[in-house]
Amino acid sequence: MLRTVLITGATGTVSTALMDALKGTDVRLRALVRDESKIVPGAETVVGDLGDPRTLPPAFEGVQDVWLLVPNGPRAPEHNMNAVWAARRAGVERIVRLSVIGAAHDAPNRSGRLHALSDQETESSGMQWTILRPHWFMQNLLNEAADIARGTFELNMADARIGMIDARDIADCAARVLRDDPARHHGATYTLTGPRSLTFDEAAEQLGAALGRPVTYRPVGDDAKRGALLGYGVPPWIVDMLEEYARAYASGWGDLTTGTVAELLGRPPRDIADFARTHAAAFA
Repeated sequence: MLRTVLITGATGTVSTALMDALKGTDVRLRALVRDESKIVPGAETVVGDLGDPRTLPPAFEGVQDVWLLVPNGPRAPEHNMNAVWAARRAGVERIVRLSVIGAAHDAPNRSGRLHALSDQETESSGMQWTILRPHWFMQNLLNEAADIARGTFELNMADARIGMIDARDIADCAARVLRDDPARHHGATYTLTGPRSLTFDEAAEQLGAALGRPVTYRPVGDDAKRGALLGYGVPPWIVDMLEEYARAYASGWGDLTTGTVAELLGRPPRDIADFARTHAAAFA
């Protein structure tokens, strides 16, 4: 019998890639959206809001597996709690949860500390569970696409070295876990990284190679980046969170890689050069 997988955060970067990875396989996809006008191709689209538990029971009914992705924000543990409670009441067998790198109660950023709370709740839910903790997404560079197109992008990361990962590899790992027998990955927490730890100067070099013209990374201070983000309309809470991450990365906190992607997929994770070639049009 086909297993039904409920995809939360269905319109986000990782969840969209995950649904692409699962289409045509032996699972039935159900996508949770808040806006009833959004139809997710290739999936049964259901409307519900993780912030409002009254809307969730129909979405979780008849589901065996939940891909649990909650948006970053001060209400993240509440959203996770609502999803876990709805899953328990519906008889869901397994939760595969997207967490963050270094999630812990003593993490140097609020996102890591909030995710640690949700990880702990998921682990004690009584259901089978697997937690994925990915590193900094290469796709975050798409936020700098306009500046990269002009030849120079700015981040408040100093000379940080980061084991950044392509979000497609996160999705492929999630798909692997969801297609395997739940017992195989029950109780596992997987830290996912790219193949090597990179500076943003090295990332700029690979972007330039893909575009056929020089690209330069210029480190800036927190105040400059904060002003730019607020100017784009990014909520202050998110700006604060990103600043905390930037400080941690600048201190060397992100200089790590693991072999977990290769172990799960039987192939190495995508390199920054592959990411740059794939997304070259976005930076043109």
